[in-house]
Amino acid sequence: MPEPAGEAAVRPYRPADRAAVYDVCVRTADAGGDARGRWSTDDLMPDLFAGPYVDLEPERAFVLDDGGQVVGYVLGTADTAGFVAAWRERWLPRLADRYPAPPDPPRTPEEAMTALLHRPERMLLPELAGHPAHLHVDLLPAVQGAGWGRALIETFCAAVAAAGAPGVNLGVDPANNRALGFYARLGFTEIAVPGATGVVYLGRPTT
Repeated sequence: MPEPAGEAAVRPYRPADRAAVYDVCVRTADAGGDARGRWSTDDLMPDLFAGPYVDLEPERAFVLDDGGQVVGYVLGTADTAGFVAAWRERWLPRLADRYPAPPDPPRTPEEAMTALLHRPERMLLPELAGHPAHLHVDLLPAVQGAGWGRALIETFCAAVAAAGAPGVNLGVDPANNRALGFYARLGFTEIAVPGATGVVYLGRPTT
C-alpha cells in the first residue's frame, strides 16, 4: 500500500508519547469532537480508552508523528481476554481511588463512564470471539482525510496478525457517522450484539 503524502510517519509508541496520546484522546472523545471540559477531569476518557493500552500492551501501540508531535494513534490488544485480566489485576488498582465505583445503576453520564473502568469484562462478548483483537484509533482533525487512519489500522492489523489474532473488532459511537463510513471503507462490517446500547460493534479479518 502506498504511503500517504506528507512529512508525518507512523511509528511505534514510545513512553515519552504518553501525554500526547492522552491529549489526542480527549480532543477526539466526543463522537470524534473535542471533549475537553465535558467531564470533571480531562483524564477520564484517556484513562478509559488510552492509558490501559499504552501501559499494559505498549507493543501494540503506534502513533502518527508529524515530525514534531503525536497527532494520532492506534492502540489495542491482540488478545482481549488476556487484556481484560491485566486491566482487572494491574490497571484498575491504580485508578480505583481516583474513580470510586459508582452506584448500580449509575445516576449520571459521568458515573456511567466510570462504571466502564470497573467492568473491563464488558469487553468479553461471545459475539466478538472470532475477532479476539480490538483497537482504538484517533486522529486530530488537521490530519484526517489524508490516509493516515488507514495506515495506522493496517499497521496495527499486521502486528496483531503476527501475534496470532485472526480478526479485530472495535466499537463506534452510533452518532459518529463519519467514523462509521471510514470503517466501512476499510472492510469493517457490523457484528450484531443483542442488547448493545450506545455502541455499534464492527469487525474485519486482520489480513
